Parts: sequence; C-alpha cells; structure tokens
Amino acid sequence: MICEICGKKGARARRVTRSYGRGGNLLVVERVPVITCPHCGESYLTAATLHELERIKRDRKERAARRPVAVANFG
Repeated sequence: MICEICGKKGARARRVTRSYGRGGNLLVVERVPVITCPHCGESYLTAATLHELERIKRDRKERAARRPVAVANFG
C-alpha cells in the first residue's frame, strides 16, 4: 500500500479500538482500520473509514451492544 502522506510503499492497515464521547455518551468502536506508514511514521484514517465511523456514531442505538467496561486512570 502506498502512503497518502509521503508516497512511499509499505503503508499497512492495522485494526485499533477507538473511543468517542465520554460518560453516558461513551461509544467504543473496535477493529477500526488505521493506515500506518513505517517510513514517515504517520497514521491516518481513510475517507471511507471516516464516513463509516460517522454512520456508526449516528446509528449507535441500533448498532452498538451494551457491555460493562473497566476504566482506569493512568496517573
């Protein structure tokens, strides 16, 4: 895959977990594809991924399953 930032070959898609909102409005989205480049170090989301994330956030009541989540403070 070619990096959209530096134009070099070698960029790879990896799956990450992202959280949006907080408290009662927290939404956790698993397996979000993020493109990372070993050459320039950038990570980015494609336009298609951003559109899908917006759709997931908009339709969260129909798409999301409720699960208890453990929360810890770093410091």
